[in-house]
Amino acid sequence: MGTDKVRAKKHLGQHFLKDRRIAAAIVDALKAEGCDTVIEVGPGMGVLTGFLAERNLPAFRVVELDRESVDYLKQNLDAQTEIIEGDFLTLDLQPLGGRIAVIGNFPYNISSQIFFKILENRHLVTEVVGMVQKEVAERICSGPGSRVYGILSVLLGAWFDMEYLFTVSEHVFSPPPKVKSAVIRLTRNNVERLGCDERLFVAVVKRCFNQRRKMIRNPVRELVQPDAGEMPLLSLRAEQLSVSQFTELTNWVAANRK
Repeated sequence: MGTDKVRAKKHLGQHFLKDRRIAAAIVDALKAEGCDTVIEVGPGMGVLTGFLAERNLPAFRVVELDRESVDYLKQNLDAQTEIIEGDFLTLDLQPLGGRIAVIGNFPYNISSQIFFKILENRHLVTEVVGMVQKEVAERICSGPGSRVYGILSVLLGAWFDMEYLFTVSEHVFSPPPKVKSAVIRLTRNNVERLGCDERLFVAVVKRCFNQRRKMIRNPVRELVQPDAGEMPLLSLRAEQLSVSQFTELTNWVAANRK
């Protein structure tokens, strides 16, 4: 689709995919099982969109912020594809109806924000297939004990099953980025409640990873009573704790809060 125009286009830190085989593989990774609508985030010149439009999907929408890309999509997409001109990060997903699957070549500089948006809407989002910077993909899909295990690893892992699908060369983009990319898939798990104060859970996870080199007792000290006592997890570091252990820690903090 418009190769010369693709080469000229770059917005929001996005590098446009030009390899149709990779685009087809990304679209094929989307199962879209049990969802009522599929949303593509940041379609740009529509390389994924064309393959998505060929599938027998439920309601299909694209969300694009860039005006020039919107004009291009309106001229080149099937009239049945709904184009939402706006920012996915501020879009209210509730009115779109039912369960939602999200797919996209996510702009590097807002990919983490997109995943936090997914977390905020975990009651709606059933699946996510996204291409992101390789190190972001590795961080999200890592487990306890990994040096890249972090905040998103825990928070997404509480609500989604996460899979690192494949690595993507920088040479399939225009303009080529300086790093490799990767495609990951998130599938909503069966967890409805974590068994703790979920707002506090998020706060505890963020606080612990903001001081990840220190033992847990240091970042949580300011949250609890001076005589709160000890528990085994306090001698560990954030990167060593699983989701269930962070839940246990959150309940301990809740029981001993100032």
